[in-house]
Amino acid sequence: MKLQVLEPAHPLWVETVRTLRHDIFHLPQYVSLEAKRCGATPEAILLEEGDCIFFLPYLLRHCNDVADGEAIPDLFDVVSPNGYAGILLNQAALEQPEFISAAMEQIIQFFGDRRICSAFLRLHPIINQGFHEIYSSEACTANVETVMIDLTPSETEMQKQIRHGFREVIKKRKREGYVTKMQSLLGYVDVFNSIYEETMDRVGAAKSFYFGHDYFYQLAEELGEHLHLGVVELEGQVICVALYTECCGIVQYHLSGTKTEFVRQSPSVLLNDYVRFWAKERGNKVMHLGGGVGGAKDSLFHFKAGFSPLTCRLPVLRLITNPQEYRRLVELHAQGLRTSVEQLVETNFFPAYRSPLRV
Repeated sequence: MKLQVLEPAHPLWVETVRTLRHDIFHLPQYVSLEAKRCGATPEAILLEEGDCIFFLPYLLRHCNDVADGEAIPDLFDVVSPNGYAGILLNQAALEQPEFISAAMEQIIQFFGDRRICSAFLRLHPIINQGFHEIYSSEACTANVETVMIDLTPSETEMQKQIRHGFREVIKKRKREGYVTKMQSLLGYVDVFNSIYEETMDRVGAAKSFYFGHDYFYQLAEELGEHLHLGVVELEGQVICVALYTECCGIVQYHLSGTKTEFVRQSPSVLLNDYVRFWAKERGNKVMHLGGGVGGAKDSLFHFKAGFSPLTCRLPVLRLITNPQEYRRLVELHAQGLRTSVEQLVETNFFPAYRSPLRV
């Protein structure tokens, strides 16, 4: 089995992705932008054997920040870029589970040899549907549900998918003069960032949910025609915004925000309703809305479920690729937090040495 580590500029990255059904999270420009935001190194592994292809993009992070200043040798871990990257497999690979198992074994060994202690990989809920059944391992779970909209039925059938209460909101907002549009983010970066950050402030979001003006500008530049901005206006004022990505027949609901004074009017219901028909008209097959915060079935999940009864399982890989060094990092992190290794492990946060637990 041939293994290659690719940097974003390597022509094989683009060439491989083009031959497989993929999403924006697999594109080298997106992975590079995420790496820059996180202070990580963007890489991808390409495994080939016969006709089988296995492709995995990820971010390589240094673990120096884990031990609260204590000197440690060069140790690393791997994480997926924000969103749903996961693994790309061609049809030949999908038909040979033994190839997938062998590829996973080789990746675990390769990561361990590179002093990579762990890998936390969020797979793609549509492209990697059923991966946890193909690759049967305790390290692979699919406990999180996300909401998706099937765009292939008729518009009449699609109208029946939406929650009754949402239908009433949509009718009322339209009567009141609310207007929905699709725009280019480049002309609205300031507006989007302002409304998005106002929303994050309102819900008390963690620091990691803030991206900043420059990030959104670069995202628009890098993704180009793959990125769309949905807006809701009232009397010429933008009151609600959402980013949607489009790639290989898949539309993703990415990030959104609503001005505080209009939250009760639920303009995001009007916007998502508009976008699902916009996505259908463009020939897309599925619109993925995602799940709740941290995978929980919370109010955000309940909101998304109002647009469709369909859900899909999100496969996640939690790989400990260097057990000895992993354990040492957990012990160092536990010491820094003045807690026990057992308490860190019990949080189910992975990797445990990055758990935000405070005692």
